[in-house]
Amino acid sequence: MEANAETITEMPVDELRKVRIQKMESLKANGIDPYPPGPFSKSASTAVKSWEVGRAAAVAGRIMRQRIMGSIAFLELADEAGAIQVVLSKKDLAETDSKGFKFWTEHLDLGDIIGVEGARFDTNTGEPSVKASKVTFLSKALLPLPDKFKGLTDDETRFRKRYLDILLNSDVKDMLMKKAKFWNSIRGFLMERGFLEVYTPVLEITTGGGDAKPFKTHHNALDLDVFLRISNGELWQKRLMVAGLEKTFEIGRQFRNEGMSPEHLQEYDQMEFYWAYANFEMGMALVEDLMKHMAQETFGTLTFALNRHDKVFEIDLGKKWERYDYTDTIKTLTGVDITTASLSEIEQRLKELQVAYSPKGWNLGRAIDTLWKYCRKQIPGPGFLINEPVSVSPLAKRKADAPHLTERFHVIIAGSELGNGYSELNDPIDQAGRFAEQQKMRDAGDEEAQMSDHEFVEALEHAMPPTCGFGLSERVFSFLLNKPIREVQTFPLMKPR
Repeated sequence: MEANAETITEMPVDELRKVRIQKMESLKANGIDPYPPGPFSKSASTAVKSWEVGRAAAVAGRIMRQRIMGSIAFLELADEAGAIQVVLSKKDLAETDSKGFKFWTEHLDLGDIIGVEGARFDTNTGEPSVKASKVTFLSKALLPLPDKFKGLTDDETRFRKRYLDILLNSDVKDMLMKKAKFWNSIRGFLMERGFLEVYTPVLEITTGGGDAKPFKTHHNALDLDVFLRISNGELWQKRLMVAGLEKTFEIGRQFRNEGMSPEHLQEYDQMEFYWAYANFEMGMALVEDLMKHMAQETFGTLTFALNRHDKVFEIDLGKKWERYDYTDTIKTLTGVDITTASLSEIEQRLKELQVAYSPKGWNLGRAIDTLWKYCRKQIPGPGFLINEPVSVSPLAKRKADAPHLTERFHVIIAGSELGNGYSELNDPIDQAGRFAEQQKMRDAGDEEAQMSDHEFVEALEHAMPPTCGFGLSERVFSFLLNKPIREVQTFPLMKPR
């Protein structure tokens, strides 16, 4: 029979909680702390399963299943590694445990966390198990677990009670483990090539390194309005290039106060590296190797079938990466020559293509970028977008043979941009002029235009060597996993109830 009366009676949650509180008080009355301090020395469930029969074992975890069959109880204990069966016998516990079989079966519920000491053995059916000689109570669950068959049935509940989602859904736990592999593979790749991991400010007086609307807050101690960073220290890491460091990177949180979509959130993890004495060609070669290494280490493959933009893209990161010229690609796919087209002509073409856009902060640069995004969704990749105009690249270095273009590149996979890099602009006069142009755009209502940073320009006046920078975010992980980015966050932001 199933020992869990909660499953049989299907009592309301508030009534179940009252029953569990009564059991908690009974534990206390019997001299057992329902929330004792640690430690409890345990071995991983999966390791114990492989041990020889008869070996002494100590396991601990959450009770996920419970069956009482006369004088024997079978419990499944789940830990981070997996799960193992423990067997409580009336005969054995009478000899080794002062509380005994009846006490424990009356006080244990699904969801409780316990420790069990005993010997490794196999049941008659061959199930690797631990025969309990001692039970240690570690934490009382006052609320029941969701039904193991119905589970958490909607995203609202799954995300709000993410801890239960992880507990009950091995795929979610595996995803979190894989995400750690993703970042560690990138970190290891860069460190093996001499890059130094650094940490730069999250609070900034002026945000730099991206076209995005920042979050604003107030610093009480300095009585100063500040912003949460919109890049992983781009302008700070370039100051480190001025300081004489030659290879740096940062992995951390950044924030953009913009809309939500399957590919975009307001806070997410990002990596950015900066490489002195390198240019965008060297950067593309490094990034291609980085992406292949990351994919192999994280996913064990270089081939992916990605459902994006209402189509399935068959992607092979191991094949030759293409180069997509910004101007030529737009002209090929839309018929518009962005080097000569006026704002009104681009607006007319966008209307013909049925591409919607917001008029707020609208200008020629935004119009060209909107046209490009229409084209991008048709490009499978893998490859790099190159030759982007200065008007849409305020921090990138101009091309020597075509000064209206920049040495910038984007990783293009399955119709999306999955990384952004360029030869960094190190001409302080040019940088100051571009900041001024960006400020005009902000004054005209473009909240995503770059803020002017005079102290950064001053740092450039002390001379920064030629430098290549590149950044990618956890969107790459969600993308290759074929999941919305919100799904891969440990605890997605939720509105309070």
